[in-house]
Amino acid sequence: MKQIHHLLLPLLLIATLASCSNDSFKIQGDIANLDDFTVKVVFSGDSGAVSELAKVDKKGHFSFEGQSAQPVIVTVLNHLYEPLATMVAVNGDHLKIKGDASQSMSIKVKGSRLNEEWQLFRDEHAALYTDPNPSRLDAEIEKYVREHPADMLSTVLLMVDYSDYSDRAKVDQLLSGIDGKARPESLTAAYPGTPMQHKKGLLPRLMTLTLIKHGGDFETIKLTDRMTLINLWANPQKDRNALIDKMQNLSHNIRVIDVLAESDTLRWHQTIAGDPAGWQHYWAPGGPIEQGIQLIGITSMPWFAVIDSTGMAIYSGPDLTAAIHATQPR
Repeated sequence: MKQIHHLLLPLLLIATLASCSNDSFKIQGDIANLDDFTVKVVFSGDSGAVSELAKVDKKGHFSFEGQSAQPVIVTVLNHLYEPLATMVAVNGDHLKIKGDASQSMSIKVKGSRLNEEWQLFRDEHAALYTDPNPSRLDAEIEKYVREHPADMLSTVLLMVDYSDYSDRAKVDQLLSGIDGKARPESLTAAYPGTPMQHKKGLLPRLMTLTLIKHGGDFETIKLTDRMTLINLWANPQKDRNALIDKMQNLSHNIRVIDVLAESDTLRWHQTIAGDPAGWQHYWAPGGPIEQGIQLIGITSMPWFAVIDSTGMAIYSGPDLTAAIHATQPR
């Protein structure tokens, strides 16, 4: 579902907890050739989705403090919304980023053993992260998860770097094989244990969604003014053109919004380049656990949700045909 960081810049972490408050985490950057006055830090923490700008001085220095009592994925982006570095953060961490923004794979992040192990895994499998066929990387992740059930890295790899969620039984087995302490809810919530029932009245009422609009910042979308079809997806989205053709036929009568529901935006710009003019593109930095998005109960990708003009989710599931049927007058 989420081959989230296959081209992201390397990450290394060492712990320096004494210099950071236990009720927050801190990120300090030293990035040469950044050519930005700010960087954007995004994550889904204790208060939901966070997207904040951190000022960068002429030498490329910046500092950011956030809060999350549970481990979360934090991404630092440049002004083009391209990831500079991504890491796992939790209150008490003091993470330091250093490198050259003009050199791919040059930026290092120091701060915790988990991120250090994650980087070692990526270094050892670097060729697989750039392979257009994700099945080989998925196989290596499956092997690691089976061999390291007590390691939180198993959860991170399965939730973040793994691609194929089509075999639900297999992924369920992999996830359940990880020790409870090594799979915190803040990470496993990205893969809900039970599908939602697709009957009106049994799904949540969703009044608004707050997402990052392509080329912009967070935007609050009011869902109680008309019926809305939401297309949630992660790269690569199979048969994307065919799916969009079907949804475009609906867009004259209802609102259709396209939401990238994963942390990695590297291929987002390329994927949507061929979409129809005027197609509304949004990004949920927290993926399936994004505030609001998590209520829809995503268990695979792509996922479609139909929200009526009262905010009621009248369909939520992987079947576009069923979603389109839900939009028809009764």
